[in-house]
Amino acid sequence: MFRLWGKIITDNHLLHDYVAVIDNPQETRTHKVLAALDDIAHVFDLPVPIWLDSNIRDFRRNAKTRFTQDSFMEAIDFDYLEIQVIEEG
Repeated sequence: MFRLWGKIITDNHLLHDYVAVIDNPQETRTHKVLAALDDIAHVFDLPVPIWLDSNIRDFRRNAKTRFTQDSFMEAIDFDYLEIQVIEEG
């Protein structure tokens, strides 16, 4: 099972959070991350953010990254969307 925790943060306060669960052991880690991010974006009613080079580096290093306004095509009303892997298996 793969679980990705999504959090919407404004002024250092957690506004919303959701844990996306992907239970498909045949998928690659990348496919699981992208599917979970799609699920999180759908639940929060957001467009799926664009992965910038800095997001990719952070995610590879820490299994965690933050998507700021630069990653969204539309204006957002929060400081950032943070995702973090909380279970891989």
